[in-house]
Amino acid sequence: MVFPSIEEISNSPAFRTAIWKLEPHQSGLLPVATGRGGPLNISWEVHGEGPMKLILIGGISLTKIDWQPQTMYFGHEHGDKFSVLVIDNRGAGESDKPVMRYRTSEMARDLLEVVDHIGWTGARQLHISGGSMGGMIAQEFAVLVPERIASLNLHCTAAKLESDGTLAEVTERLKSLFPKSLESEIRLTADGCFPREWLEATDEAQLPDQNTPKCKVPEGGYKKFESNYARFAAQEIHMRRTKSGFLLQAVAGFFHQKSPEQLRDLADKVGRERIMVLHGTVDGMISVDHGRKLIEYLEPGKGLIVEGLGHAPIYQRTRWFNELLEERCMLCEKLKESQGT
Repeated sequence: MVFPSIEEISNSPAFRTAIWKLEPHQSGLLPVATGRGGPLNISWEVHGEGPMKLILIGGISLTKIDWQPQTMYFGHEHGDKFSVLVIDNRGAGESDKPVMRYRTSEMARDLLEVVDHIGWTGARQLHISGGSMGGMIAQEFAVLVPERIASLNLHCTAAKLESDGTLAEVTERLKSLFPKSLESEIRLTADGCFPREWLEATDEAQLPDQNTPKCKVPEGGYKKFESNYARFAAQEIHMRRTKSGFLLQAVAGFFHQKSPEQLRDLADKVGRERIMVLHGTVDGMISVDHGRKLIEYLEPGKGLIVEGLGHAPIYQRTRWFNELLEERCMLCEKLKESQGT
């Protein structure tokens, strides 16, 4: 299969409907990090009004919009059960992008300030889902407030990336990942995140419709693309991710490090039965060995190595991922009730 060009995708009738108009129940721009390099503004949204508090933490350059399949499922279709928090990490989306050294630990503290601001401060109240660099931020967040974690769900992430080099060397290596054209950049990202057969397959997205609560539906409805690749590329074109933000966040991810001892201590405090680690065998961004090491160190209640899964299960296996995460949240809610915490 020859993948369609950016021009062909942009001219598709589906292109203007690639980003779904999911209306948040709450939203804001919160100044954070005063006294630690800030203040800087973090953009946040809460979708849904249910009692279960779910936080979705994105990876490098991801924004609130990247979670739209999960935001719709949990915050709109099941918004009576879930309240879903999504944010733009520093360096991405509508949040500030200060030029400074980013660390996953500081990004976790940004998130904690948002969580405190919206009043999610109860014991064992927070269900966390983080992928890639978002999974690294999730680890740091759990270190900060282990007693507030109801479930910790890590996918396609690592305790430490197996790479050597100084900050300057890593930065230069990251710059080489940016091809000269947007077309090449999108192809490179797609090839690293997804198996070829999935990219070539017919668009599998489950679209909002008139029955989706708090979602504006355009005239003619949301439309399908010809392939999964075309949908992914369309979203990337719409997002226009910045090179500087990517580099700053990528440096944070490259230098994230949690030792086996730190992870065991984290698991002791959160509770191993509350933790899930998920990784795919064909992850082209963070190899599956990283997931195996996390499972070895954390000894989670659920550890999954999934054959044929790439780096972005939130897209590649949306329904399966959503139902798995929902199952984990429900299980850990029952655990909270049985333990009285």
